[in-house]
Amino acid sequence: MYRSGITIIFVCSLTLSTPAATAGLDPLSVGVRARVGEKRVLGQVAPESFDAYDLVATFRLPWQRHHPSGWGTGTRLITSAGVMQGVGKTALVVSAIPVVTFGSQDGRFTLDLGAGLALISEHRFANQDFGGALQAALTFGVAVPLYRRTGIGYRFQHYSDAGAYGSHTIGADFHMLEFTYRF
Repeated sequence: MYRSGITIIFVCSLTLSTPAATAGLDPLSVGVRARVGEKRVLGQVAPESFDAYDLVATFRLPWQRHHPSGWGTGTRLITSAGVMQGVGKTALVVSAIPVVTFGSQDGRFTLDLGAGLALISEHRFANQDFGGALQAALTFGVAVPLYRRTGIGYRFQHYSDAGAYGSHTIGADFHMLEFTYRF
């Protein structure tokens, strides 16, 4: 047992240090975001209101297409870790959401749309039940430059179990303000 533990650590160490492990993930930006907005879930009134605060890292994925005009489409992976607070409870939330982008070739002006997964450490908040830890995550965002390498953006984010845990569950919508630093 002890020996296999060392083998696993050794294999992981080798895997993480090889160029192939990092191929395709090009760091693009890091940032912070916080919830602003109302208590609605895709048109419905939610039973509870939540605050959310995240650290976010965005990676450029290898699929990019640019037009000679300087505009184009591409793909990115938005990852985040943060907290969601409501009704006296705090939950850890981590997500990974691939998005399709449209914007300037330098990536400063962008629109994106995507779907991915989120894990929440607490799924029951007083009158609101998310159903379980694994949630579908939908997002739409827009970002513009602020000053040099910094930018500001708006992000709509929706968490839902998509009915996987039953019809009694309801998700949450977040209107978020983002501040980012581009590499």
